[in-house]
Amino acid sequence: MYALCIITGIAVAIWLGDKRFKASSAHAQSVVAEVAITAVPSGIIGGRIYHVITSPDAYFGSGGHPLDAFKIWEGGLGIWGAIALGTLGAWWRFRSLSKRLDLASFALFMDALAPGVLLAQAIGRFGNWFNHELFGRPLHAPWALEIPLIERPQGFSAFETFHPTFLYEALWCTALAILLMKFGRAFRSGQVFALYVLGYCVGRLVVESLRIDSAHVIAGLRINIWVSVFVALGALVAFLRIPKAEQDLRID
Repeated sequence: MYALCIITGIAVAIWLGDKRFKASSAHAQSVVAEVAITAVPSGIIGGRIYHVITSPDAYFGSGGHPLDAFKIWEGGLGIWGAIALGTLGAWWRFRSLSKRLDLASFALFMDALAPGVLLAQAIGRFGNWFNHELFGRPLHAPWALEIPLIERPQGFSAFETFHPTFLYEALWCTALAILLMKFGRAFRSGQVFALYVLGYCVGRLVVESLRIDSAHVIAGLRINIWVSVFVALGALVAFLRIPKAEQDLRID
């Protein structure tokens, strides 16, 4: 079910991204699926590499099994690695297609993809529900998530219900995708993607502060909190520094 959620999210991202990119120009080609052939595997590999690097004890520590690093269906894809390597793969494929097709800029292409990628992340997060993973601190509320005793982290066996942090992230990603689609025309090419990264980081900071799963800590903060802060600052700088083109194409 985790894999099915990931696949469904990818399909939605390709469909919506293709629709938005073709709407960006009367001459835009339907190339999102072709770019995805390279970008999707790159993103999955990048996400897994990031997860393994930031959670090495589960695979190389005491009691760990290195071959488990290849068991993606059991969960464990770091969004930062997925975005980084996925974007690199997309750029490489888009650049090769641009040599023979009349395409808009890569910045506009990434703007077109951003809302669909957010929806893909939202759908993929429900895979965490099936795996009983990445939930937050104990919570007594109507929307609290019940976790079986065997799945509860050490020190939390006396608690039955927890924050469904993956649900919070899914809702945040969906809301952000809607906002980018509604107001994206007001921004310059490349700024929508920068806002996607910035907005996701803001939501991730809140979610990460609630999570209780095992994670490396630096100066008292989980490593993903530090990554969120630095990536958010980078996205903000990129958003502010993107120049205004003379003829900036927009996405309907």
